[in-house]
Amino acid sequence: MRTFLTAEWKNLVFANYTIDPAILAPYLPKGAEIDSFGGKYYVSLVGFMFLNTAVKGIRVPFHTNFEEFNLRFYVRFPDGDGWKRGVVFVKEIVPRRMISQVARLLYGEKYFYKPMRNSLSAEGDQMQVKYEFRFQDKWNSFAVTASAQGQALEEGSVKQFITEHYWGYTRRSALVTSEYQVQHPSWLVHEVTDFAIDIDTFHLYGPGFHEYLNTTPASVFLAAGSAISVHDRVLHRF
Repeated sequence: MRTFLTAEWKNLVFANYTIDPAILAPYLPKGAEIDSFGGKYYVSLVGFMFLNTAVKGIRVPFHTNFEEFNLRFYVRFPDGDGWKRGVVFVKEIVPRRMISQVARLLYGEKYFYKPMRNSLSAEGDQMQVKYEFRFQDKWNSFAVTASAQGQALEEGSVKQFITEHYWGYTRRSALVTSEYQVQHPSWLVHEVTDFAIDIDTFHLYGPGFHEYLNTTPASVFLAAGSAISVHDRVLHRF
């Protein structure tokens, strides 16, 4: 499989919410099933940094380092006698118009352009990470305070479930599903000691998602991230 994009994903903040899978059904690509952990279904608000980004080995000036903020849920796709575990993105926000246009055209992903900014600071054994995007004339934000020391993922944990879905699936049409693989090593995770989420989930994602995203998250954590590679897409036609 050829590599389409390489980058580093760094300082990923996750807020994870349980949700009724009926809310996710309209976004489900053909052939995929909504994945669960411990009998519960999750959506995640995720903010992170894209760094040293290259498409087909080429770095485009002013488009190598940027923020992303997305809402995603978790699926599985048949693979012989087993499953490929992946994610479906409901909406992805980036601060570069060209990135959103290319991602929509080539991968069918639901990318949107919004002005964005981020901050990172550390003091003693704590670090603070914050991502913001401008939506409807207001800065929306997701900020965490976390331990500066990362820990390996616990085998069989919900954090492992959330972070180790290595495929992306997109509903291109009622009978066509786009699939691509994302490769990266297992990430260290940092315990979050405090967080603040100020996002207009009603207008950004609609009342169905808002009902669940307007509650206290089931979990919040910070993942250190790593180098990643995204492979060329494959289309499944049904």
